[in-house]
Amino acid sequence: MIYFDFAATTPLDSEAAEVFVQASTEFFGNSSSLHDFGGQSQDLLENCREELANLLGINKKGLYFTSGGSEGNFLAIEALLSAPKKAGKHILAGMAEHSSIHGILNRLEGYSITYLPLNSSGLIDIEELVNAITPETVLVTVQHVNSEIGTIQPIEDIARICREHDIHFHSDFVQSFGKIELKKIAPLVTSFSIAGHKIYGPKGVGGVYVDPAISWRAFFPGGSHERGFRPGTVNVPAIASMTAAAQKIHDQLSQCHDRFLQLRATLMESLNPIKDSVVVFEAAPDSQLPSIIGLRISGVEGQWMMLECNRYGFAISTGSACQIGMQAPAKVTQALGLSPQEAKEFIRISFGKTTKMEDVVKLGETIVDIVKKFKL
Repeated sequence: MIYFDFAATTPLDSEAAEVFVQASTEFFGNSSSLHDFGGQSQDLLENCREELANLLGINKKGLYFTSGGSEGNFLAIEALLSAPKKAGKHILAGMAEHSSIHGILNRLEGYSITYLPLNSSGLIDIEELVNAITPETVLVTVQHVNSEIGTIQPIEDIARICREHDIHFHSDFVQSFGKIELKKIAPLVTSFSIAGHKIYGPKGVGGVYVDPAISWRAFFPGGSHERGFRPGTVNVPAIASMTAAAQKIHDQLSQCHDRFLQLRATLMESLNPIKDSVVVFEAAPDSQLPSIIGLRISGVEGQWMMLECNRYGFAISTGSACQIGMQAPAKVTQALGLSPQEAKEFIRISFGKTTKMEDVVKLGETIVDIVKKFKL
């Protein structure tokens, strides 16, 4: 089986795994305990916080560790809404946000939500965003990189607009963390979330940044961990492992980007025999993460294509694994204005550091063969 679903999750890096085992056996103390075992664990925790803050170009005082991106999104939005810059009950959100964002917004009471679609290039229309802002708008939430088609949203422009209108800006960085240099972008937003398992770190660990200047109110009262931001004993071994994975992947950013461009071009070339049936959802190169390819094949349901690829030994997907669990079409298909039938045709192929050129060619040839047999 050849894996082409790296946007969903990644295998644990061997060096990050070694760090996890070492931290689990040598730094097992509760980081909140006052004895020396707790102190050693606390020192490791703070070293990780400082290292990640340096990689992201942020103040470490605003970085909190969580169980992953979904929890980070939830706690960040709750924190921002507990300390708005002005009075109001209106929120702007991307229509193609991760399911965790939609879940958070759906449970809010007393707020009106405006969902922004994507244009034909898979990007938020800045003019449309500005026009949607009202005097009541207190929060904008737009993900940095879409997990299903890989388009990179104009975070700098959105952040500037939010500052001009005294609006908090949260961005889901889960899909861009470890794939794009974030030092210039991270300080511009009010909050963002990251996850370890997208960068060859362990599952069940992530982080969230909230501007330290904000006097947020804890969603879970009485918590003693992470300066009261969340309850639960801090998972120091997983945090150490995620940090090791982040350091390693950060050093490979440019190299990986260039290789993914080549892999993407190779896949597109291999699909040439059926190019009249293939619609790729993508932006211009400077607004596109090359490792994620979202497409549809006219007349072929994505679920069937995924199962056929699986039968031939290739693991692809039909979108975000969190959304698939709810048996619903990928959110991005709605945001792009696709018809129900077109939405059913959506598939996603995503590359990782172990993806080989010859495997990409094999996948493309297999998809072509499947389509030709299907349309006979």
